[in-house]
Amino acid sequence: MIRFLMWRLGRAVLTVLLVLAACFAAIRMTGSPVDLLYGDGATPEQIVELEREWGLDRPLPEQFALYLRNLARGEFGTSIVERRPVTAVYAERLAPTLQLAALALVLGTVVGLPLGMASALWRGRAGARVAMGFTFLGYAVPHFIIAIVLILVFGYHLNWLPSTGASTPAHYVLPAITLALPLMAVNARYMRSTLLDVLNQDYVRTARAKGLHEPRVIGLHAMRNAVLPLITVLGLEVAGLVNGSLIVETVFSWPGVGKVLTGSVSRRDFPILQFGVIAYACVVVGVNLLVDVLYAVADPRVRVES
Repeated sequence: MIRFLMWRLGRAVLTVLLVLAACFAAIRMTGSPVDLLYGDGATPEQIVELEREWGLDRPLPEQFALYLRNLARGEFGTSIVERRPVTAVYAERLAPTLQLAALALVLGTVVGLPLGMASALWRGRAGARVAMGFTFLGYAVPHFIIAIVLILVFGYHLNWLPSTGASTPAHYVLPAITLALPLMAVNARYMRSTLLDVLNQDYVRTARAKGLHEPRVIGLHAMRNAVLPLITVLGLEVAGLVNGSLIVETVFSWPGVGKVLTGSVSRRDFPILQFGVIAYACVVVGVNLLVDVLYAVADPRVRVES
């Protein structure tokens, strides 16, 4: 188990470093932030001084090595635009993002799992086909399309719900549904496929042959084994929340970390962008690492195969 954990942890650290290196190089190819902040209003001497202050006058490998050294010390840099530590910028926007993600995760779970279970138990019926068609659309349609449709229908034409901001509970409805719909689809499809597979196993047929009531067969024998593969879906859902939040927060003008990150791209605020990328990468990689560990604990064969 120790060897398995060390291998997975080493691979996770390497993945984060590669993502950070790619981001670090790519964002510096877009140009200098001095050009956006000051345009033609800065003299050549001021440009040189600003680039020296921000460390942009050094070769790229040296900049990256210095950034990694600062990361090891817990120093994440200062925003070029706001002149504040990047941790402070993100900290004040973290709560709305976590609230929205938690609400979407709850909606995706409490709706998706029962929907998939019902589709498996009543397969072949018209309602089950409609439900699976709905999940296919939810899985295939991008977040920004869902967001635009919801804004047009419920925000513009019907004028039932607000489509920007986060000042009241009503502001949470449209962005939460936008984030939750793909999660509902994933949960429903995985729940249906795993439950159908379990229902065809010999021990389920044996339980039915013994005369056990159907709710007991489903709840005690089938569901306990059908839920195990859904551990893997947790990583997919967190990755979906991370990717979707960037789009959803931009479309709905949601005051969260996703909007901060996307805004830093247009402003070339390198420290803000770098911290955001490494934070998002750590969340996705960390959750997938946790899923690997949980799956290995639940099924020791995973450790043997690895």
